[in-house]
Amino acid sequence: MRYLGLLGGMTYHSTVDYYMGINDAVAAALGGHASAPLLLDSLNFQAVRELQIADDYEAAGELLATHARRLEAAGAESIVICTNLMHKVAPAVEAAVGIPLLHIADAVAAEARERSLATLGLMGAGVTMQQQFYADRLHDDGVEWVQASDADIALTDRIVFDELTKGIITDASRAELLGVVGRLAEAGADGVVLGCTEIPLILSQKDSAVPLIDSAQAHIRACVEFVLG
Repeated sequence: MRYLGLLGGMTYHSTVDYYMGINDAVAAALGGHASAPLLLDSLNFQAVRELQIADDYEAAGELLATHARRLEAAGAESIVICTNLMHKVAPAVEAAVGIPLLHIADAVAAEARERSLATLGLMGAGVTMQQQFYADRLHDDGVEWVQASDADIALTDRIVFDELTKGIITDASRAELLGVVGRLAEAGADGVVLGCTEIPLILSQKDSAVPLIDSAQAHIRACVEFVLG
C-alpha cells in the first residue's frame, strides 16, 4: 500500500469521516487486520477560518503548503485536502510538493460521469458556490454546473459555518438545505453535489429525491484507490 498524507482539521468533524472511511474500505478490501497507512496533519481550524474571513487566501495557501511539505517529508506519496473550500488554494499546495494532490472535484466529477449526471448544482461554503475554482475543475472534467441564487448561497454558508462546522445539526436546517437542493434541480441540475465535507453530516440521499453526490465519500473512494494502487 502507498502512504497517503491527509491535510485535516478543516473541520475535525469531517476529518474523522475520512479516517474511518479510508480504513473501513481498506479493511474490507484486504481483510484480516488490514488498515491504511495514513499520515494526518490536523490544522487548527480557527487559524484557517480567520484567513477565510479576511479573504487572505494567499496566506491560507502558504499555510496549507507548509503542512503539505511536512507530510511529504514524513513519507506521504500523495496529498489529500480533507475539505472542499480549501481546494481554492490547491494550486499553492501542488506547487509546494513533488507528489500528486488528489483533488476532490476530480473525484466528484468521476462519480457524476458514472451516474450519468451531466449538470450538477453546487452546495457548500459561499466561496465554493460563488467562485469558479471548483466549477472550472468540474468543467475541465466534463461536468457542467448550476449556480444557486444569492439568497440560497447566503443560507447555505450560514448553516455551514454557524452550525455544521461546530457540530450543530437541526431538523430545521436540514429542511432549509433540502429547499436549496430542490431549487437547484428546478434550475436544471441533474444532481446536487454536497460540496462541503460537513453537509453530509446533515443531508444524505435518503432525505432527497434529487440525486446527491457526497463529495467526502467520493474523495474517500479516490483515496482508497490510491492507497491500494
